[in-house]
Amino acid sequence: MNFEKQFVMPQRRVEIAVVSDLHLGTYASRAREFTAYLKSIDPRVLILNGDIIDGWQFSKRYFPPDHISAIKEIFSKLSSGTRVIYITGNHDDCMRRYSDLELGGFLLTDKVVIEVNGKKVWIFHGDVFDHTTTGQAKFWGKLGSNGYAMLLWFNKKMNTVSKFFGKERLSLSKKIMEQFNKRIINIDAFETKIAALAIEKKFDTVICGHIHEPQKKEVVLPEGTVHYLNSGDWVEHMTALEYYENEWSLYTYNEQEMKTERAVKERPNATVLTNEIAFYLHALSTTNNEDLLRRSGNR
Repeated sequence: MNFEKQFVMPQRRVEIAVVSDLHLGTYASRAREFTAYLKSIDPRVLILNGDIIDGWQFSKRYFPPDHISAIKEIFSKLSSGTRVIYITGNHDDCMRRYSDLELGGFLLTDKVVIEVNGKKVWIFHGDVFDHTTTGQAKFWGKLGSNGYAMLLWFNKKMNTVSKFFGKERLSLSKKIMEQFNKRIINIDAFETKIAALAIEKKFDTVICGHIHEPQKKEVVLPEGTVHYLNSGDWVEHMTALEYYENEWSLYTYNEQEMKTERAVKERPNATVLTNEIAFYLHALSTTNNEDLLRRSGNR
């Protein structure tokens, strides 16, 4: 008998992995690459920092196998002992009503403060620090999000054609997002506001997502200094934050080095009936009631 030897890629051991803005349920999500990334690491703590499932764009007609595989891999980490913390964002704000729900190694919350190597780290999505997710601005934000999703879909199709003709990959959506951040959110003001509040609250490090702009830097203000980190996104940049060897690092997914697998849609078979129930149902269709009672010992 021949046995095929299986080679499994060794996992990198990291203390903490922080990812955000996966936007599952949209054409923009790079779910397959995200799944490959998760399979490549073995974190003690996995922090999902908002906009993981896109409630604004969610449709029952579009949730492909690759997106389901991403969720399965998160649960696989949870079942293997990884502590999973899901921090809500503006696109999955429908879950905020269940904030502070804790089940085993899983925590759903709006923000979290952890101590890492003696230093306090404040982690939240970041949408509460701009004016695009409240009141009428939220309506326009959702409308703009729909337009951005359509642009990403068009961009993806365009790059498929470009790849066929041997052309370089273009990112019109990235340029649009950069202009949006510059004109509407104002990244410098966003980062300064968060840094100032983190310094006021005596935090050493503050981590956000939301603006799809990966970052790792020291912010120096008259009031003090704080380490500002942003996990970026899994739409354009495909980035994550990792803590290992007593240091935070900004990870960027490399499409040339990582191997992705296309998920296959499965059709599950219903197995509601036990053998015993199936026997009685079969008996009902082939015998009369008196014979059935005799077989079951009830006369």
